[in-house]
Amino acid sequence: MDTFRAFRIFNEGGKIGGRLVQATLDELSQGDVVIRAAYSSVNYKDALAATGTGRIVRRFPLIGGIDVAGTVVSSSDDRFREGQPVLVTGFELGVSHDGGYSQLVRAPADWVVAVPSGLDLFEAMTIGTAGFTAALSILDMERNGLAPNRGPVIVTGATGGVGSFGVACLARLGYEVTALTGKDSEHDYLRQLGARQILSRSSLQMGTKPLEKSLWAGAVDPVGGETLAWLTRTMRPGGTIASSGLAGGTELHTTVMPFILRGVKLLGIDSAECPMERRLDAWRRLASNLKPTRLRSIANEIQIEGLPDAFVSILKGATRGRTVVNLA
Repeated sequence: MDTFRAFRIFNEGGKIGGRLVQATLDELSQGDVVIRAAYSSVNYKDALAATGTGRIVRRFPLIGGIDVAGTVVSSSDDRFREGQPVLVTGFELGVSHDGGYSQLVRAPADWVVAVPSGLDLFEAMTIGTAGFTAALSILDMERNGLAPNRGPVIVTGATGGVGSFGVACLARLGYEVTALTGKDSEHDYLRQLGARQILSRSSLQMGTKPLEKSLWAGAVDPVGGETLAWLTRTMRPGGTIASSGLAGGTELHTTVMPFILRGVKLLGIDSAECPMERRLDAWRRLASNLKPTRLRSIANEIQIEGLPDAFVSILKGATRGRTVVNLA
């Protein structure tokens, strides 16, 4: 194709916003692999970038989208061949390098992952950065001693992208999962994903003591802020918390007591710059024993024209599961 559609983000007179444009391959950021995109997805970070709500984009104009999955059109790197299904998540995609909201994407070969057997392109982007982050959280907690027989695991922000996958993946592995949500209308959805218990954020009593009743062996937390502080106070001895998000705030007000008296471990999860060895391991697991049994029920498919509305929805906390963008 000589020209193709893309969603490009502009800074015009200090006002940041995005719109659909016609792009050419020559305009794209440089890279070794050209991908014919089939799907992308909408992440919280994408919404921050495209609306200027957060200082995400490092140069303008820039095509947004931190995720993409498609097939290789051409590659100057021997690791990838024409027609091969591949995906890219994170690194500088959609931040300083033209991203996944484009019918053609060009990326460095070192960012590209071959889609593992067991996943198709739609499933890969249903997972995307959110599911990948949940998988990294679980794998890191397992490396730090978490196992199903250690006790219940809580997932905060449970109806969001990371939260939905946290619940579904942990349930697939046999964990006793508690889901914490502010959406009382979505309890059936969370039970379908595998949550055994559901806590409502509106009625949750967080307490103020440095140590509250010990409840959780592990926690997947994409929320941060006050919720993360509460988790530190309610973990069981040796419990692990995987922190990956800031929807609830960037500050953490707690004490050292959970860490020195209960041996609580706070694990930071960085999906963007994750080393390739761990990246490949997580995707292999997501294609096998971490793959949710109801994977497609997590997805809501939109066309590229629907991106602006999707950004508004996710910033308002009104999105359930994952929004997959059909680019084909």
